[in-house]
Amino acid sequence: MHTYRIGDAASLLGVSADTVRRPVDGGKLTAARDGQGHRIIPGPALAAYARQLHRAAPESTGSSARNRFSGIVTDVTLGDVSAPAEIQAGPFRVLVQRRKTVSNAVRP
Repeated sequence: MHTYRIGDAASLLGVSADTVRRPVDGGKLTAARDGQGHRIIPGPALAAYARQLHRAAPESTGSSARNRFSGIVTDVTLGDVSAPAEIQAGPFRVLVQRRKTVSNAVRP
């Protein structure tokens, strides 16, 4: 069975180590001590907690996933046809390609 230290579990859940320590201290997330005295979380317990967090997440707000995506735009290159953007989201680098649209509206 695989186990995770508090910091590793926090990285997997996308939260801080303190955010993982609170449910461990409160008994909502099972943890034990390893030979060095570090708290370790069994893989199945972490998976169950992650599923529980997902179920407890608020329902859709009616906005698109793009509007709820958490990250920072680090680069945008404006071209004639497209405007690729680069986003840093935690440890992930996301590249987004969006085509420019041309309006077919009739002009007076």
